[in-house]
Amino acid sequence: MVHSDLSKAGSWMRLTDEFLNSPLPNTDGTKTDAHYSLLSLLLFLSESPSNTNFTERPRVKEAEEVDNFDWASYLLEDEDIDTGPYPDTPEWSEEESEDDDSQQPISREDSGIQLDKTPQEDQDNNNKTVPVTWTVGEPDARVWLEQHVVTPYWVAHAPRFPHSLHLHSNLLNVWDQHLYNTDPLYLPEEKAFVTETQVIRETLWLLSGVKKHFIFQHHDGKVSVRNNVVVTHLTSNCLRSVLEHIAVYGQAVFRLQRFIDEVTGYSSEPSPPSSCSSYSSKKGSEPPFRTYQAFVWALNKYFTGFKEELTTIEKELICNDETVTLSAVLERLNPHLAQIKVLHKVFCTGVAEVPPETPNVVRASHLLNTLYKAIIEYDSVGEASEQAVALLFSLWTETVRPYLEIVDEWIVHGHLFDPAKEFIIQRNKDVPVNHRDFWYATYTLYSISETVENEEKLNDAASGSSGGDQGSNSRQLTMVSFLKPVLKQIIMAGKSMQLLRNLDCKETEQSEKSFRDAERKSLYTLFLESVQSRLCSQDQSPTDTVTEQQATKRSLIKMQSIVAQNLEIEDVHDPLLAINFARLYLEQSDFHERFSGGDFIVDRSSQSVTCQTFELTLRSCLYPHIERRYIECCGNLMKTLKKDYKLLEYLQAMRNYFLLEAGDTMYDFYTAIFDKVQEKECWQQPSFLNVQLQEAVGQRYPEDSSRLSIFLENMDPARKKHPVNNLEVLTLSYKVPWPVDIVISSECQKIYNQVFLLLLQIKWAKYSLDTLRFSDFTAVTKKREGALAEEVKVKEPINQQIHRMCLLRVKLMHFVNSLHNYITTRILHSTGLEFQHQVQEAKDLDQLIKIHYRYLATIHDRCLLREKVSFVKEAIMKVLNLVLIFSDRWQAGFGAWKIESIDKMESDFKNCHMFLVTILNKAVCRGSFPHLESLALSLMAGFEQC
Repeated sequence: MVHSDLSKAGSWMRLTDEFLNSPLPNTDGTKTDAHYSLLSLLLFLSESPSNTNFTERPRVKEAEEVDNFDWASYLLEDEDIDTGPYPDTPEWSEEESEDDDSQQPISREDSGIQLDKTPQEDQDNNNKTVPVTWTVGEPDARVWLEQHVVTPYWVAHAPRFPHSLHLHSNLLNVWDQHLYNTDPLYLPEEKAFVTETQVIRETLWLLSGVKKHFIFQHHDGKVSVRNNVVVTHLTSNCLRSVLEHIAVYGQAVFRLQRFIDEVTGYSSEPSPPSSCSSYSSKKGSEPPFRTYQAFVWALNKYFTGFKEELTTIEKELICNDETVTLSAVLERLNPHLAQIKVLHKVFCTGVAEVPPETPNVVRASHLLNTLYKAIIEYDSVGEASEQAVALLFSLWTETVRPYLEIVDEWIVHGHLFDPAKEFIIQRNKDVPVNHRDFWYATYTLYSISETVENEEKLNDAASGSSGGDQGSNSRQLTMVSFLKPVLKQIIMAGKSMQLLRNLDCKETEQSEKSFRDAERKSLYTLFLESVQSRLCSQDQSPTDTVTEQQATKRSLIKMQSIVAQNLEIEDVHDPLLAINFARLYLEQSDFHERFSGGDFIVDRSSQSVTCQTFELTLRSCLYPHIERRYIECCGNLMKTLKKDYKLLEYLQAMRNYFLLEAGDTMYDFYTAIFDKVQEKECWQQPSFLNVQLQEAVGQRYPEDSSRLSIFLENMDPARKKHPVNNLEVLTLSYKVPWPVDIVISSECQKIYNQVFLLLLQIKWAKYSLDTLRFSDFTAVTKKREGALAEEVKVKEPINQQIHRMCLLRVKLMHFVNSLHNYITTRILHSTGLEFQHQVQEAKDLDQLIKIHYRYLATIHDRCLLREKVSFVKEAIMKVLNLVLIFSDRWQAGFGAWKIESIDKMESDFKNCHMFLVTILNKAVCRGSFPHLESLALSLMAGFEQC
């Protein structure tokens, strides 16, 4: 309302609304800025609209005159036209009115510019239009057809399209004319003319995965270019070179798309033997394993974004707002084409080149290795391949997801879930968890030989990390490269967790673990979060990067001057060489100390290193999570074995009984045997031996009496002629419960038994010498003095013989005591202390097994039981056997044996003693057996008095 004038207000509202809703010339739409600008202009031009007397006058619109003139009949008056069965249906041309207006000649004779005219032959061809019908009375349908129907350039003898007569637009005709004039044998071929817009659209269709084209042809998985396709403004060779370049990328897209279809849709479409993927040769009913599915998912994500870019370009081409050329499209797609080339290379190496019927574990590991090596290769180039590294890294993070999920399930829940058998570690289901061989024979580690390309199985031996020790072989065995640094930790954590799940743990602990597991993040999620935080930390500190770049630049300038000075000394004046040497030495942290001697320090963090950043990413984002889980799992297992299953107590029990550390208990056992031997009674009876063992152990260790037993084994009759070998029929056995028998295995008990028998033989010799009495020897001798009176007169006196026997006894006792002290103190006791300390520091069960094996190997070696030093043991056994013979003759007294046997015993002992002293001294001087030094010195002291 204007000044309460209702008529003026109504007229104002009606007229302004009518004006705002009316179209303006050269302006699309209503209520635009132009409408409001005109209203504002009129308002400013008026002096005082509210004070003006205004009376609205009615306006009558003039009706538009209808042109009823029949222009068609007038224009076709002298033409003979076949109207067909429907004469009322009009014909129309594809030429638009705007084209006709644009083709009007422009008078520019004075400018020297050629006039663009449509050739007469093109006009004739345009007259031969394809008849198209439409519904009479629907003008919008005709307009839509005129704007959207494409000339069928793909049919034979397709109609020519109009084009300019400009020289640049007729380069093909000019080149053909030149060939016709210069080559008398030139024969023009029939050509299929297309526009550059059509070439661009088919290029976009080809790269988007469409298989049916006119310009490009598909045959046996290969993409080729049609020979007769030409454009007017390019020569055929030039166009063909460009299109063949595009066809290479189209073929790469086709191969990748076909692989995606095979994996995602189980495509049963038959493919030729030379097709891209050998995966189609697998059974059609067999589903693809998860690594290929993840790889295809990553490829599909990339191609989704790539097709969106192609669609955007095609929409811009359809809108025709700007001039779009093929070179501009290729330049825009150049980064994508470079990425497709990288993807196709990875696909060919990692998937297509794998032979048919290859196991899934080889396929998966080979694909992951290919991606890993490709990232390292492109990463080493530096900034020139940042996009390729980013693409490959995203592809690798998606492809590695199944592997990390398998690892996570194994090290967290103790379950190796791998139904497709694609993981490099596979479960041997024939061995149950509660079997004593679980730790050694449950899992198999697979690796592939790159030289011969065959599969090899590496049994997971006692170390549990056999894969890591195979790299020194002549054939380089490869596995999933990114897992190599933590493969041992994965195996240990997985086996430890599976073993923990089968132990009798408390229910409260199980419930707490399940509650914690519900809130736990998976290994893959933790890895992605670590990568994201690492990248964000690099992006959020631009000042540090600038500071580091400035420091690097200053260091480079300083280093360049230093290197230039060194080069001038050699009469070399090459600044480029100096710069490159400076960059080379800049990679070393101590280059200033080597060349300038200064204390200039360059801050070079791990993020500033241009090469090997992918390995650093794994080291900081993936490996710590696996290490943390490894420490937790193995620590819990070790704690459970030590606390709930008394592992340390069983290890101590083995040393108590087999290594005779429980001296008083085992003394009661073996002295009963030695007494039987001296009394010439039969002692090789299992019942007698087990009764003596049970009585001896039951008094002090009643819990072990039911676990210990002793057996008799057969012995070679040839060895029975030496008394000291009679003890070799004994075999001590200790029943170790599961899971402690994983550490104390039957092989370990065999080594324990060898040391046990050696100790028994030494104890027997020592006991035999210790129990000899001078009074017994004198009493037996007096009984036989009468019978030997005449013989004694001939030979040396009997007192002198007694003296010789006593001296020999002392020498033998010195030898046996030296050997006994060396074994018990220098070997068993000191080595046992080291073993106990190492057991307390063991982080996992595999390390504990290695420590135990190393301990047994050490005492086995230092007790001279190794085959390499068997000659030393034989000399010792001769002396021990001589001790037993000497003890028997001592107890028998004079007359039971000839006096010459004393000479032989002294001679044999002297020879063995001399041999051992010589051998041990040489070994000590070489430094190969430092532990023998105490034994050599002790025997040397006794040898000087011989």
